[in-house]
Amino acid sequence: MRKILGLLMLISAFTLKAQVNGENKLGSWHMYFGTNKISDKLSIHTEAQLRYYEQAKNFNQLLLRTGLNYHIDANTWTTLGYGYIITDSTFREFSNETHLYEHRIFERFFLKNKVWEFNFEHRYTLEQRFMDFGILKDIQHRIRYRLQLTLPLTNTFFLNFYDEIFINLQDDFFGQNRLYAAIGINVTDNTSIQLGYLKNQFSDLNYDRLQIGVTYNPDLRGVLKKK
Repeated sequence: MRKILGLLMLISAFTLKAQVNGENKLGSWHMYFGTNKISDKLSIHTEAQLRYYEQAKNFNQLLLRTGLNYHIDANTWTTLGYGYIITDSTFREFSNETHLYEHRIFERFFLKNKVWEFNFEHRYTLEQRFMDFGILKDIQHRIRYRLQLTLPLTNTFFLNFYDEIFINLQDDFFGQNRLYAAIGINVTDNTSIQLGYLKNQFSDLNYDRLQIGVTYNPDLRGVLKKK
């Protein structure tokens, strides 16, 4: 009887914890990505993401990011960028909790290769995070590595998978891991849409997220030459 009571208490505690932090909710991420060529070697990265604890409601995070890319060759490039992030870390909607405001500087290195029909992309990121909690300010550093695999199905449809690990350079070593799978549609030569699922795992939390992402990569070199 004691064992049954203990098990019921454990299940109750787990359920209450999930309700408090939103682990039991299927959230959504709405994303835009752009790469705009301005010369043979340079392009501009633009990005906006709106993340929710639930489906398009209960705000979690706004992420705005931009950067300058230098293309070493067709399969290798680097990025120096800046991001502005607002985060509500509490699941309770309309709570009085203080938001986290973050200014982020990041450096990235990309390397692409192809094996048979599989397109691989390796992304290495170093981040300097200037964080404002309201009553406390902090500077943190972390590194990230993402391995992405894209498989064309037809000229229009493709599959996309990636796994990205976050490593803190202070405090706890493990930051988070993101596992992603999606189906993509090439709408035009420079526009695509992805519909996918993300498993976002922290050391003590797990979130499930549906994602819709739009990528728009217009080449601005002709426009700039005319001007």
